[in-house]
Amino acid sequence: MLPAMAKSSGPPARRPHGRRSADGGDTTDLRESILAATARLLTDRQFGDLAVSDILAAAGVSRGSFYFYFDSKHDVLAELVRRAVAAGHAAAAPWLAVPTDPATALRTGITAGAQLWRQSAPVLRAIVENWRTDPRLEALWTEQMQTFTDATVAQINADPRARQRLAGQDIPALASALTWLGERLYYLAATGTPPFDDQDTLVATLLHIWTTALYEDTSTP
Repeated sequence: MLPAMAKSSGPPARRPHGRRSADGGDTTDLRESILAATARLLTDRQFGDLAVSDILAAAGVSRGSFYFYFDSKHDVLAELVRRAVAAGHAAAAPWLAVPTDPATALRTGITAGAQLWRQSAPVLRAIVENWRTDPRLEALWTEQMQTFTDATVAQINADPRARQRLAGQDIPALASALTWLGERLYYLAATGTPPFDDQDTLVATLLHIWTTALYEDTSTP
């Protein structure tokens, strides 16, 4: 995953804001209540074990209100994931600007990414653990990860130092490898798996991998 992430992708919410729900309440507030309740439930529940009825009870909304905005629990998770991805893109903005000191910018982005994964751990764990179990989630996560790869490719192509370092390499493949590697290490950190449960270790490891791949000439002893 990119050191942390400038826009989210995917279709906008399909239902209008500010309408009245089946409960007669403001649907914008009810929609946010459903999202917040689902995020809370994922703190100590597996997504596969979570039922819509659980979300209704936690959010204090009717079934009609739930389906006013969401088709399923998968639809709720998808929106939570899009929000986390958008926050990650924003955190990577300093590096994506092709900075004078890319290593410093990378460290900033990687650290922000680690903090984001810690803050959004229940949601991000849920998508990583379940994206291959449902076609909707698979399409969502593949698409979201591709936004990281595309941003990395664009940054490499905009930076003469990185282009020179990677001359002759398959840049899209390398960018994809870096983003998926980041996803895995951030996930291990979010699940408390050593040694990546230590943020300093996580940041140092990812920083070394990214800077070595993109900027350092390791062929010279």
